[in-house]
Amino acid sequence: MATPVHLRTLVAVASIPVLLLCLSANSVPAQTAATESTVIRGTVINSKTHEPVGRALVYSPDNRFATMTDDRGRFQFNLPSTNYVRNIGDGYPYALMARKPGFLPPNNEQQVLQTGADVTDLTISLVPESLIVGHVQIPSADGFDTIQVGLFRRTVREGAEHWDAAGVARSRSDGEFRFAELQPGSYKLVTHELLDRDPLNPRGPLFGFPPVYYPSATDFSTATIIQLAPGSTFIANISLARREYYPVRIKVMNASAELPIGAQIWPQGHPGPGFALGYNSAEQIIQGSLPDGYYVVQVSSYGPNAMNGSVNLVVKGAPVDGQTVSLLPNVSIPVNVRQEFQHQETLERLSAMGSSSNANGWLRSVNVNLVPVEDYGVGGGTSMRHPQNPEDDSPPAIENVHPGQYKVLVNSPIGFASSITSGGADLSKQPLTVAAGGSASPIEIILRDDGAEIDGAIEAVSATTTRQFQGQVYFIPSGEGGAQFRVTWIMPDGRFQMRQLPPGTYRVLAFSRSQDLEYASAEAMRKYDSKSQVIRVEQGQKEHLRLQLITPED
Repeated sequence: MATPVHLRTLVAVASIPVLLLCLSANSVPAQTAATESTVIRGTVINSKTHEPVGRALVYSPDNRFATMTDDRGRFQFNLPSTNYVRNIGDGYPYALMARKPGFLPPNNEQQVLQTGADVTDLTISLVPESLIVGHVQIPSADGFDTIQVGLFRRTVREGAEHWDAAGVARSRSDGEFRFAELQPGSYKLVTHELLDRDPLNPRGPLFGFPPVYYPSATDFSTATIIQLAPGSTFIANISLARREYYPVRIKVMNASAELPIGAQIWPQGHPGPGFALGYNSAEQIIQGSLPDGYYVVQVSSYGPNAMNGSVNLVVKGAPVDGQTVSLLPNVSIPVNVRQEFQHQETLERLSAMGSSSNANGWLRSVNVNLVPVEDYGVGGGTSMRHPQNPEDDSPPAIENVHPGQYKVLVNSPIGFASSITSGGADLSKQPLTVAAGGSASPIEIILRDDGAEIDGAIEAVSATTTRQFQGQVYFIPSGEGGAQFRVTWIMPDGRFQMRQLPPGTYRVLAFSRSQDLEYASAEAMRKYDSKSQVIRVEQGQKEHLRLQLITPED
């Protein structure tokens, strides 16, 4: 029996994703005069050289559509232009990306498409991977000693530099090591400790190879920064020095048997990786061995009632014993939030967010975060905790805060923080300092709703630009005043809006994709001087801007 026409059509359309998986870039189905098609055609290029990339896989994020580029980097999809395809997302890829060995994974790099539209000039860029390769020279190595090498990458956290672990590689028996698939950026290398006890004299002196902060710095902060461009290879050769190690024992006071305890060893007193000591819970002792040098030992317990302590340590040609470190409880900081809203619309929103038993229910939408100022550290920040019971109107607090310095960030869906203070200090201009075991003054926050309103547009936005990953506009505090860092999205038509912008002076920049801007550094931002606008806004001011779009090529 013949198959009905409408059934044959549904079967053919349902088979499109399967056929596309096998479709090569230069195999285009023949089109009859009675059949229209939606064409997606483009090229995959090397982002560094702009040369075409052949035999790259082009695919949709959901893996339903895929094809390979030809030897000139070209690809093509032909999709039947039926109502099924144009009106239902299953029949049309909403975005395309590409990948190929030797290039970085696409991550968020993708081309967003308009459903059902012909696309005949699509360009997808692949970033060539960067490499760090090298050789660790171990004196007197017998060909079997290997060592671990740690890699750290420079990132930007809340506008300031920070160093995060980016991987560990173990050297081969000949000392060679390799880090692959690295993104362009700044890196540092550190070798791990390697002990070298003489098997013929196990009770004799202990020797080892201390960490080397490439190429030969004394601590992590002074290590050389390795700059990687797209597709570059950096060769880093490291020589170890054999030194005598001495036993170290530090008694831990006030340690809790229920909480795990760890220690960080900072050479020269500067935070950084490299050295290690262990914790003996049976004797409540930090123990291990270290070479000659000056160290700060940071001891921390972990959990809801965590404690911290530190001790200075000098190793000089002999074992160290008899020193103690006292653990003190982490600090709890009360947070008082007061609103000075003026607009009736805002007050009505507050009322709707409250309840009959708790008129301040809107406070649960306010978030306060502490971000460490240090450029290195495994201890992260912490956030304000609201009462678990929604009807509980007791003041919120930030609990379990480690000693250190923090940047205070306030996020509120209503208005903005016009004032952030503690103990008379203006926390919008200086960090919050938390001392070990001490009490902390409450953080006082005032919210207002009379911020500035910004409307704007991107100059010369083309159809090609609007199909790409949507960009962002950055409002960067500049100079004195109460300005606060803000970000807003660029809409597909090139317009953007910013509401409740705190009064102050800003440098405003528009990027075609999201950026980790080191806006706390005037030197780092200087390269954008000619591509930004500087504005000063007052309370309730309305401003219209036209901005130049900054692309990766810029």
